[in-house]
Amino acid sequence: MGRVQQEVITKDVFQFLKNLEKNNTREWFADHKTEYKALESRVKGFYTLVMDRLNEHDEIEKLKMFRIYRDIRFSKDKTPYKTHFAGSFTRAGLQLRGGYYLRIKPKETFAAVGFWGPNKDDLLRIRKEFEADASGIRSVVNDNEFHAVWGDMQGDELKTAPAGFIKTTPI
Repeated sequence: MGRVQQEVITKDVFQFLKNLEKNNTREWFADHKTEYKALESRVKGFYTLVMDRLNEHDEIEKLKMFRIYRDIRFSKDKTPYKTHFAGSFTRAGLQLRGGYYLRIKPKETFAAVGFWGPNKDDLLRIRKEFEADASGIRSVVNDNEFHAVWGDMQGDELKTAPAGFIKTTPI
């Protein structure tokens, strides 16, 4: 229990991110970099705890914390810093694939699971599994407790059936 302080996201993390959003300049960040580094370390401790907890039910082989620096080379928005902390948890080995993502941002914190930009083979496998039996995923997304905690499913939707799949298949 010695890491308790590092395992908790406190109000000062959110306050720093709010202040950064209002003052998203290199000068402001340079003046507050020491504070950022201390908070970043604490947030990483929290993400490490999340990874430990995920490993109680899954096999996570890697935690990746994303940088706060934005790539502004091709962006119209030239603010230099992200106003959130984010990290991904990669599942172990080729057999498990997919993963988890957690973003911490004032009033916009969210978690995601599954595949981000799955390769062609993974996408086909996922579609075929849903085609064969979608009852598992349906029971989760139609569950009242799931909706109470997570709300409705969100994301992109195909306009037509993928090649080799029947349009009327209820997936």
